[in-house]
Parts: sequence; structure tokens; C-alpha cells
Amino acid sequence: MGVNLSDIVPAERKSLDDLSGHTLAIDAYNAIYQFLSIIRGPDGTPLKDDRGRVTSHLAGLLYRNVNLLEAGVRPAYIFDGHPHLMKAQTLAERSERRTKAHEEWREAVSEGDIERARTKAAQSSRISNDIVGSSRILLTHMGIPVVQAPEEGEAQAAYMAARGDVWAASSQDYDSLLFGAPRLVRNLNITGRRKMPGSKEYRDIHIEVIELDKVLEANGLKDREQLIDLCILMGTDYNQGIRGIGPKKGLKLIKEHGTIGKALGSIDASIPDVEVVREIFLRTEHIDEYKLEWRPPERDRIVEFLCEGHGFSEARVTAALDRVDKRRPARKVEVMPRSQSSLDRWG
Repeated sequence: MGVNLSDIVPAERKSLDDLSGHTLAIDAYNAIYQFLSIIRGPDGTPLKDDRGRVTSHLAGLLYRNVNLLEAGVRPAYIFDGHPHLMKAQTLAERSERRTKAHEEWREAVSEGDIERARTKAAQSSRISNDIVGSSRILLTHMGIPVVQAPEEGEAQAAYMAARGDVWAASSQDYDSLLFGAPRLVRNLNITGRRKMPGSKEYRDIHIEVIELDKVLEANGLKDREQLIDLCILMGTDYNQGIRGIGPKKGLKLIKEHGTIGKALGSIDASIPDVEVVREIFLRTEHIDEYKLEWRPPERDRIVEFLCEGHGFSEARVTAALDRVDKRRPARKVEVMPRSQSSLDRWG
């Protein structure tokens, strides 16, 4: 889930066309969870093929990436590796919440409470090895780069953005900023009118671009380390925060005292392993060897995989792929240069 900084983060609204010509490193697990949560039947049941395998994520990856490619956006998907040991408690708590939500979904379905069932179903989404594997297969057949991170996919995406190999990292989580992404794209996969979780309210969701420098400037923070310290006070995926401290109170403490150590001293509080948590954000594991290369979709393999293998409509799949073919430039392979000066000419 990451840290919620929405109250203090300036965001610039964008359309998909505004991102044309840009390359995005997308947190794959984050995107897949969104598709699993959103693409469901009226009672919250995920899409499945005739063998009972979940296909919601495949539908999301196909049609959303067609939209991206058609708009001239180059997506690359970054998959999680092994989670850091400090994240174990967070992962356990998430698993417990999903198990409880699944039980509540079954109860709601049996009671005929369709609205509650759909809400609980979205909260119960899990990513299995089969879902990861099928996602990677489809993306590869679509000619979209796939990068395997050693730890957090979000951290690897941020590293690629900081290095200048991609224009931005894309995730729903603000943690990308803590990991050093100079630019974060949110809401890439959930634009449109959406029902808010746990309420009857609907809201228009737009793509947002958030720049790290502007976040620091708007909040009077001198560097990323102070932003990290603020979030540690609030609580991250790697530590429990101080009860009662949200973004505004935490920001006040960091601005007044400069560092998390002095801020904690001022309120007579402590956070175990605080320096370890800081190091996770500042120097998390990443890889330097990856290839950002976009190829034309392999139509026959996509049709075989989705239509013959998972029961998708061939007419709809081929129609979607036709849209990509109309947009695709004449050259067969697009390779993104690694220098920022080369990136500039795309955007």
C-alpha cells in the first residue's frame, strides 16, 4: 500500500495523450493488483476461463497496453523479486486482511448483497505464481520489455527513472518518490469514473504526474532524506509509525528538527531499526543490466495464448491488435537509448 502522501503532494493532471513519446517503468505487481480488483463480475467474481483460471489481469494488461501503445507511450513492466525481511510483518497483515475480505465476500454473495460483495472481492485480490507467469508471457508476446527486480519492483523502476533510462516510474504508491524516482505517474490504469471503496461515491480519476523536486519545494524539505524521515514517522511498509502522526504533523516535526532522530527525541518516542529503514529507501538493491526494447506484437502467439488458451474473443483481441499496428512506426524494433539527452528528443 505504501505511504499516503496525497495531502501534501502537488500533482499535475494529465491525459494519456500528454504522455505520448515517453517511456514508463511500471510497477508490475501494482498494476496487476489493480486489474484483479477492478475487472470483475457484478458480484465480484473475477473473470475466469473454462478451466477456472483467473483472467482479469490478462484482460487488463492487453487492453490497457493497447491504449498505451496506441497513444505513443512505451511501457516497461518491472516485476518484484524477493521482499526485504523488514517487510514481513506488512505482508503478513495484508495476507490476513485479504483472507478476511474473501470470507466476507462469500458471506455477502450468500446474502445477496451484491454491492458489498464486489467491494470485499476487490479487497481480497491475490497474485499467484500462475498470474505472474501468464502476465509475463502476455507482455513478452506483446513486445513489451519485462525487467526482473532483485527486490522491490517499485525501487527498480525508480532507479531506472533516476538513471534517465525511462521518463518516469508508474505506480499508485508514493514510495517511488522515496526510492528516488524524479517523476511519478499515478492512476495510469484506473482513469475514468470510479466508485470509491467503502462508499457510494463516484469520482473522476485522472492520470497524475508528480515531480520529486516540486514535492520537496512545496513542503520546504531540503532533500529526499527528509521526505523519507517524514514517511518513517508516519509508518512505511518496513516499519510501524508513531501513533497520531500523519503527513502534516510529521512534516512539521521534520522541518522544525531537521532529522528523524531529533524529531523522535522531541516527542520522546522511538522507532526500532530506523536507520535500517532509511537505508532501504536510500540504497535498496537494483540491477543495472536490463534491455528496454519494444518489438511488434506477435499476433499469432497472442491469439493462441489468449483465445485458444484462455477463451478470449478472437475478434476483440485482433481488433485491439489492429489498433497497435496502425500506430506502430515502420521500424520493427525500438530501443530506448540510456542517456537523458537521447530521452529528451522523445518528449
